[in-house]
Amino acid sequence: MYELYIRPMFRATDRDHMGFSLDLWTYEDVVAHADHILDRLEGDMPPASLGGPWPQEWIDLFRRWKDSGLKRLELGTAQFTVTRSAGAVTVKATGTFPAAGFTGWLQLESETETAKTYVLYFEPPDAPTAGTAEEFEFMEQYSPSDNRAVFIHDSTGTTQP
Repeated sequence: MYELYIRPMFRATDRDHMGFSLDLWTYEDVVAHADHILDRLEGDMPPASLGGPWPQEWIDLFRRWKDSGLKRLELGTAQFTVTRSAGAVTVKATGTFPAAGFTGWLQLESETETAKTYVLYFEPPDAPTAGTAEEFEFMEQYSPSDNRAVFIHDSTGTTQP
């Protein structure tokens, strides 16, 4: 999956170096140029002056990802609530997966001194699965003394529940 395994391997220096022709942090650009990127990686790129070549394991992972269909996660949709109590701050997402066989989770995407942003990811099955879409409930909890604002990033955009 691009978001979990491929995107994190592209360093800021890699992105800057290739910025004249593509954005290595954008799924669509990486897919469109996957063959070229793999050729460059296998040719000892990036050069030592720009952080050095990727380890062979990373190159192998990129090749497997490319050869297995360039998979990615989907942003999900749910009902979100944030509750604050004396014991915890709870972020909850509830809903129904888009189809049978999907999995998903709520993940901390970023945090600053004033806010936390969570993302709702859905992982589609490798092949269509018969059956009924399942309901889900995901929760994240953290210290009640943490009074930062909470934002949710899902398929509808970024909102504050």
